[in-house]
Amino acid sequence: MPPKRPRNLTGDSFFAWDGDVLVVNILGKPSAVKDAIGKPKGTQLKVSVTAAPQNGRATDHMVRFLAPLFGVSASAIEVVFGQENVNKQLRIKAPTKLPAVFSDSPAG
Repeated sequence: MPPKRPRNLTGDSFFAWDGDVLVVNILGKPSAVKDAIGKPKGTQLKVSVTAAPQNGRATDHMVRFLAPLFGVSASAIEVVFGQENVNKQLRIKAPTKLPAVFSDSPAG
């Protein structure tokens, strides 16, 4: 019998590494006062953006906001699911830096 795998890659954390790809579970907050990375909430990281939630625009704005914080271009961030939902998963290819909240939490 193969070893039991966690129900998702990130397990009990809001992020996990898959080789050189950082997988992050996001709880988005559109129409916020400012763009900001918040605190982890369970197995998700709260990220607020000023863009309105219309046709995935808030998610597109979030990707553009997060890219320089991870030292990557927006094209290096893949939205796995949640393009038009507050619950999302992102895959960030080869980030060159990490926001402080990632050093405060254990990897999943």
